[in-house]
Amino acid sequence: MGIYETLYSFQDAFGSAMGEAGTHPWSQGYPRTVPLPDGPEIPSSVSITSDDLKYPKSWGLPALREAIARSYRDGYGVDVEADNVMVFAGGRPGLIALLLFMHSDIRVRISETEYTPYYDMLRTMNRNYSIVPSNTANGFRPSVADFMGDQSEGRRLVLLSNPCNPTGHTRNGDEMKELVDAAAYGETGLLVDEAYEFFHQKPESALVHVDNLNESNLFVCGAATKGLQAPGLRIGWVVAAKKHIEILGNFGSFGVGGVAHPSQKLAVELLEPARLKHARQAISNFYAHQRNRYGAAFEGLGLKLHSGDGGFYHWCELPGNLTASTLNKELFRRGAAILEGTDCDMERRGDDSPLRSFFRFSFGPLDPNSFDDDIRLLSAALESCTR
Repeated sequence: MGIYETLYSFQDAFGSAMGEAGTHPWSQGYPRTVPLPDGPEIPSSVSITSDDLKYPKSWGLPALREAIARSYRDGYGVDVEADNVMVFAGGRPGLIALLLFMHSDIRVRISETEYTPYYDMLRTMNRNYSIVPSNTANGFRPSVADFMGDQSEGRRLVLLSNPCNPTGHTRNGDEMKELVDAAAYGETGLLVDEAYEFFHQKPESALVHVDNLNESNLFVCGAATKGLQAPGLRIGWVVAAKKHIEILGNFGSFGVGGVAHPSQKLAVELLEPARLKHARQAISNFYAHQRNRYGAAFEGLGLKLHSGDGGFYHWCELPGNLTASTLNKELFRRGAAILEGTDCDMERRGDDSPLRSFFRFSFGPLDPNSFDDDIRLLSAALESCTR
């Protein structure tokens, strides 16, 4: 996974780990874990009883499964029940479980520019996949026809993050409905990773566009990691037809073992309806402000932005022949790092990648008060690289 290679290289160069005092975590994909301006408080404790020391249920605590289902009903008016939900120890275990039980003849359709661990998941699990062009030629926004590909490929599963990590491009409304209608039925399936669901001016789930979830091949992955500002809880979930959740639950009984009760109980509190409504608005507003001001500053530095309007990343192109690898070496010695575009290349072409001059900048964990220092540091590094 490219992000860990970056972190190890940074520590070797700077002498301390990213996240410690004096470092700038621009490469890191996590949100602020403190209350946001005009946002709700974050619970600081949870009550534990003797029952919480027993083994957890493999599907997840009934209260948490219901809270997750309710969050989709309340937020989007969709017909989701607790039996449509399984809880995992984070978002990635849910994705891996789905790929694990996918029939061997199914080919995954995935964007050329995507979330870096998808590459590792597909390769280590020996899944067949086809690359969907996602580059400057199509503005990093593949069409529905691009995603669907050629029917001669046989059964397919379209996999995408929405909003996209790293680009921030977001599909909603008619565009998402078209994708759901085309890919979530019959001989195709649609797996939407909605980790960044709240990070858009108008959050939307693909579940809005499915008529009958239990008759579909739609899989939605969510997590407490981003929108609930709690990556350390390691709580994620899959929402799908009940028949698919039953298979995942059976797997959970021997392959997962359930998720820690304290984490699940705290997640229930984070999903309390009034709090959740408050959090959705606060997340959307705060990160829209951060996205806009960093974007304007980056353009002033001569960077070309290819970012969408979701997530908490900017997808930046460096000027001239400057590569992200060169920039990172300069940033390392200044206590900062970005995620190089080559790590988001699902073809992993290294120095031959068309993404070598791109990088992902994360404003997710950044204190608003760090903005001026961030821009000064990045400006100095760019100037040093282009002398």
